[in-house]
Amino acid sequence: MGSLTGKVALVTGASRGIGKGIAVALGAEGATVYITGRTVVPGSGPLPGTVGETAAEVCRRGGTGVAVQVDHADDDQVAALFNQIRCEQGRLDILVNNAFAIPEDLTEPAPFWEKPLSNWEMVEVGVRSNFVAAWHAAKIMVGQQSGLIVAISGYVGVTYTYGVVFGTCKTAVDRMARDMAIELRPHHVASLSLWQGLTFTERAQRNLAREPAMRGLTATNPAVGCSPEFPGRVIAALAADPDVITRSGGTFITAEIARDYGITDVDGRVIPSLRAERGAPIWRPIAEDTRGR
Repeated sequence: MGSLTGKVALVTGASRGIGKGIAVALGAEGATVYITGRTVVPGSGPLPGTVGETAAEVCRRGGTGVAVQVDHADDDQVAALFNQIRCEQGRLDILVNNAFAIPEDLTEPAPFWEKPLSNWEMVEVGVRSNFVAAWHAAKIMVGQQSGLIVAISGYVGVTYTYGVVFGTCKTAVDRMARDMAIELRPHHVASLSLWQGLTFTERAQRNLAREPAMRGLTATNPAVGCSPEFPGRVIAALAADPDVITRSGGTFITAEIARDYGITDVDGRVIPSLRAERGAPIWRPIAEDTRGR
């Protein structure tokens, strides 16, 4: 039995990339994992991956994968998703808010006024979508008096990376996780944010191949990158920790949490923290910092 056997998780935006890696890592610990995304037909998108393929990999790794096609910009589809989870499982133990509308021009070095206004979609699916999913999850978790909500963020929360809208989104995600924690604390539900560094997703590998100059930047230097499963291993450890509530409200560097739990990447590497190079999180756990309450 894995550390998450009997637990139910939802990972949004998990057709590919970080979401897929997290879903697979949770499945490897025995969890039932609901996987959302828009892609259901192989080869229909610019990058490989579908919700069904992720679900199959979760099952292969020892968990139970449930694929659900969901556009997280559509509130009705999200409501139907949570109703399905409630009807089929009667509980939800882990929500990982990972869905993010990444524009194709994200890594292009153009100023915000030369990029399209449609880039604001990152706020719709990346910030608002986090709130909507957490809103539904809280209604389940508060009732059961337990649960963990994790937001996937990054050093961009305090350091310029890629552009104005991207930085705005990740900063908002960190603050949202912190304030949710304050309101969830009486109900024993934890909320926190994780800072991921370079992750070798399908998109990242494509971009590194297209733009070799990225390899010389601190943020995108392959020497400090990790597999998509690495953050999932950390989330699995958090979810299995009976004292995870003590971390609620904090923003954490994934590599540092991994060190706390003795977690390495899939190839055994210790992933470095870039705190010194890229900045430190603003928000500490509310158990340590009660200012503004």
